Amino acid sequence: MRILLAEDETHAGEYLVKGLGENGLVVDWLRNGLDVVHQVGVTEYDLVILDVGLPGLDGWGVIKRIRQQHGMPVLFLTARDRVEDRVRGLELGADDYLIKPFAFSELLARIHVLLRRGMQQERDTITLGDLQLQLLRRRVERAGKRIDLTAKEYALLLLFLCRQGEVLSRTVIAEQVWDMNFDSDTNVVEVAIRRLRAKIDEPFDTPLLHTVRGFGYVLESRP
Repeated sequence: MRILLAEDETHAGEYLVKGLGENGLVVDWLRNGLDVVHQVGVTEYDLVILDVGLPGLDGWGVIKRIRQQHGMPVLFLTARDRVEDRVRGLELGADDYLIKPFAFSELLARIHVLLRRGMQQERDTITLGDLQLQLLRRRVERAGKRIDLTAKEYALLLLFLCRQGEVLSRTVIAEQVWDMNFDSDTNVVEVAIRRLRAKIDEPFDTPLLHTVRGFGYVLESRP
């Protein structure tokens, strides 16, 4: 899941990027409202977390521009605590409104609700064969057996499940899961693939995660 964070305060931005990343979410962080409007036009996001007091274009202006063309969930995260502000944010098209200071656990719970709501009902659980990922509970099972994954392994599996049957290059995987440009000198993708295979494939009879030599990797059920 990819989130765009619009936050101009350095400490708050760093805290959110770290916390959300530790929970398996890829976060792009921008500090200027005009940059946010541009970015949602060129990149597909599952959620936007939006502060009101942004330079360039404030959060009210940003959501007006976003709602002209995009329907992704928007959560206001702001110190503006007046009832009038909350009403204004929701009337402009926000899906939720959380006031600073906030408990991170509450923010994460609200994010999960919005992400779940943004998907079709049948996407609450993503399956491939006997492999099952429950989005809300962040639970992975295969053949009824629970599989414990790290945050990055979970994000990697979620990417493959959302694009099952599609060959994903190491570059795409690195960008989507680690939010980094691919560096041919690093083997972070190969290591993560190996660890994921050890958990979702090796204990079972039928492998699902396959290497396509020269191209990348694909998650699919083969006869």
